[in-house]
Amino acid sequence: MDYVFQFGTVWQDWPLLLHGLWATIRLSALAMVLGLAIGVAGAWGDTEGPPALQWPIRAYVELIRNTPFLVQLLVIYLGLPEIGVRFDPDAAALVALTVNLGAYAIEIVRAGIEAVPEGQTEAGLALGLHPFQVFCLIVIRPALRAVYPALASQFILLMLGTSIVSVIGAEELTAAANSIQARTFRAFEIYFTVLALYLALSLAFRVAFAAAGRLILARVP
Repeated sequence: MDYVFQFGTVWQDWPLLLHGLWATIRLSALAMVLGLAIGVAGAWGDTEGPPALQWPIRAYVELIRNTPFLVQLLVIYLGLPEIGVRFDPDAAALVALTVNLGAYAIEIVRAGIEAVPEGQTEAGLALGLHPFQVFCLIVIRPALRAVYPALASQFILLMLGTSIVSVIGAEELTAAANSIQARTFRAFEIYFTVLALYLALSLAFRVAFAAAGRLILARVP
C-alpha cells in the first residue's frame, strides 16, 4: 500500500470542523428538548386523553417509527414546499429530528407512566386533585425516572442521526467533513477524524446524562 496519510489537511481545516461540531451539539440539544416536550405531551394524551386524541397520537407514532428518517427528512425539506410550507436546511433538520424523536419519546414515556402504581394516581384523585394535576405532580416525575436510561440512549441515537441531515445541506459535523473532503480529496483522514469526534461526543453526552440523572432524578420521590 503506497497511500500516504496526511492528517495535516485536517488540522488546516480544524476551525470548520469545530464549527460543525458545535452546530451538531446545538441542533441535538434543541431537538432533545423539543422532542421530549412532544413525548411528555403525547404520552399524556395517549394514556389520559379522549379517544379522539389518542388515535392521531398513535397514528403519528406508528408512522414515524415505521418509516426511514431520511425519507421523513426529505418529505419535510422537499415535499412540504409543494404545499407552500418551506424551511431552510437548518430549520428542516430541526423539525425532522424533533418529529422523529417525539414519536419514540412518546412510547418511552408512556411505558414509564404505565409503570407508576395506580395507587399513587388514586391517592391524588382522592385528595381532590384534577387528573392533569395528578399527572404533573405525581405521575410524570417517577415515570421519567423509570425510563431515564432509555431516554438517554434515544437522545444519543438522535445526536448520531444528525449526520443524516447533511444530505439537505444543513450545517453540522458531517456536512463540514463533506465540504473539506470535496476540496482536499483526503477522505480517510477527514472521516476518521470525524468518526473520532462522534465517538467523543457520544461519550460526553453519556457522562452528561449520567450526571444529570444523579443530580436531578435522584431527588424525585
